[in-house]
Amino acid sequence: MRYIVLGVLLYTSFMYGVPVFTPVEEIDVNGTVKDMVLKDNQLLIATDNGMVQVYDNDKKLFIKDIILPKVKDFAGDEVLPRIFSVDKMAQRYLLLSDSGKGGYVNLWIHENNETKQLIKSEDRIAAIKARFIDKNSILLGLLSNEAVLYDVLKKKELFRVQLSESKFSDFALNEEKTQAVFSCESGVLNVIDTKTGKVLKVLKGQNVDNVYKVDFKQGIISAAGQDRRGALYDIVTEKGTYLEGHFLIYATGLSPSAKKVAFSMDEQNNISIYSRSSKAKIAELKGQKSTLNTILFKDESTLFSSSDDDTVMIWKLN
Repeated sequence: MRYIVLGVLLYTSFMYGVPVFTPVEEIDVNGTVKDMVLKDNQLLIATDNGMVQVYDNDKKLFIKDIILPKVKDFAGDEVLPRIFSVDKMAQRYLLLSDSGKGGYVNLWIHENNETKQLIKSEDRIAAIKARFIDKNSILLGLLSNEAVLYDVLKKKELFRVQLSESKFSDFALNEEKTQAVFSCESGVLNVIDTKTGKVLKVLKGQNVDNVYKVDFKQGIISAAGQDRRGALYDIVTEKGTYLEGHFLIYATGLSPSAKKVAFSMDEQNNISIYSRSSKAKIAELKGQKSTLNTILFKDESTLFSSSDDDTVMIWKLN
């Protein structure tokens, strides 16, 4: 279900010179959103209710559901698994889900309306995030802050690299999928080569605590910190800066040009949009109902966001 919210602009008289926007659309999904990616103008929405729903943003409707089988929890009851991570490459879907056993995960490929399992709980892999590098290579972020490249055809690890002793939080790929930035509870960011696992850069100094989320576009990295800092790094110069928030910053996103950056900067779950070069706040998005977990830019003026609830929001900055 979805509905259009009339009046994109909450009020035309700007508060402190910053325009405030409300969502132009809200999409109701089947559970709490755990991950969301945008592929070919389709939103892939993973939930804690054992399902990935594919929403076509052109047609304004759901076009596909992928449902995983139930798992047994610690009490032996059958429950729907949480899907932590989702991705797509060509017509191949990637799903990383809870196995119900000791924190270990199941990894699935869905293609041609068939779902096949690649990794089982017996493989004892405690991953949190998974993304395609190419059709047959998957990058995994492990809770232990290890980066793993997994070969789909050989069903084996091509590398496993320990980045630090700190707990893993998130990773993001650059546009070419040749590099990934990993964040952890220490605030230090590691940039790796996705084919070899070699650490290319170690970025630090802007966050001093857990970095919940990162984004990586046009050689720029944004980092959402528990220390109330929204950090920005230039990967070439390795120089950084940060914006001070009013609450723990749970989510961030960069526009395709990296000229705009979004952070969740306050306790009300509003999304603040900044000019990256000037660090000036240029817009605020109001209407999020719970703690933000994902912010995605489609283009320079269209965004998608999800929270720890069953609603995805679409925003327009003009």
